[in-house]
Order: sequence, then C-alpha cells, then structure tokens
Amino acid sequence: PLKLYGAQIKQTRAEIKKFKHVQNHEIKQLEKLEKLRQKSPSDQQMISQAETRVQRAAVDSSRTTLHLEETVDAFQRQKLKDLQKFFCDFVTIEMVFHAKAVEVYSSAFQTLEKYDLERDLLDFRAKMQGVYGHYDTRLLANTNPSPSVLQFLASQSAQSTIWSPGKEGEESEDNSMEEAPMEDLRALGQGPHKRELPTTVRRT
Repeated sequence: PLKLYGAQIKQTRAEIKKFKHVQNHEIKQLEKLEKLRQKSPSDQQMISQAETRVQRAAVDSSRTTLHLEETVDAFQRQKLKDLQKFFCDFVTIEMVFHAKAVEVYSSAFQTLEKYDLERDLLDFRAKMQGVYGHYDTRLLANTNPSPSVLQFLASQSAQSTIWSPGKEGEESEDNSMEEAPMEDLRALGQGPHKRELPTTVRRT
C-alpha cells in the first residue's frame, strides 16, 4: 500500500504548484491594477479592464484553492486511514505473538510446578549405587523409576553378565593348573613295579 503513495504525492505536488501559479497570477493582476490607477487615474477604460482581469484571477484562485483543500483533505484522510490499518495489523500480530508466548510460559510454569524433586533424587541415588556395583531395591520400590534409570540398570546388569563367564573360566583354569601337579605325583607313586592293593578282602 505504501507504493501507492508515490502517485498520490506527485498529484498533490502538481495541485500545489498549480495553486501557486494561480495565486501569483492574481497578485500580478492586482499589482498592475494599482500601477494603472496611479499612472492613469483618468483612464477609466483601462482601469475597468484591469479590474476585470483581477476578478477573473481571483475566481481562478478561489476555485484552485478549494480544489487544493479538497485534495489535501482527501490525502490526509487516506493517510490516517492507512496508518490506522497498519498499526492495527501490527498490534494484532504482536498480540498473537505474545498470546502464544504466554501460552508457552504457562505450560512451562505448570511443568515446573509438577516437578517431582524426590523422584529425581531417588533416580540419582539409584544411578550412583549402580556405579558402585550394588543396588537398593527399596529406593525403586517406593517410586516409579525414570526410563533412564531402567536403561542404566539394564546396561549394568548386561555388563556384569558379560564379565562373569570370563572370571569363572579363569578360576577353572587356575584350578586345573593346581590339580595337574597332584596328578603327576600320584602317577610317580604308582610305578610299574608297585602293585595295587586290593580295595576289598574276601572272607573265607
């Protein structure tokens, strides 16, 4: 809409220029009439013609002035109307923006009011106990643990399961290594020249 004011401003400037031209023409005719009255006060015919020209210039000036006033009034009316529309649109957009902001802040405030500090504290304690390798199920029995805690406990349990077979394998290898020398000693005690003692004696 602001682009339309370019043509309106040009038109208004043209009207103002025309008004100044007509006004200057009226002033010149008045000056001529005064000079004629001073130089030839007895020449009534020339004075009458000059007065007629002055009257015509005055009529043109009045008509141009009225038209200029109407043009300026219409321009001012349209300008104020457009400014009103611009500011109404701007204020409407700002109200919508701030209404949305108030809605978001209200939701955030309600979320903060519903914040459960004890639950987060219990989750934190459960995580800390999981790091140190022991869990207290009583902490989780009185509340609903968050999904992050459940995922953390599951990962800790999986790691414990992965490491347990390795430790058992190492212990079994150590035991087998300890039992090997004992079997070698028994084999030396039971040489080829030593007879095995009967485990049972038959009664006659």
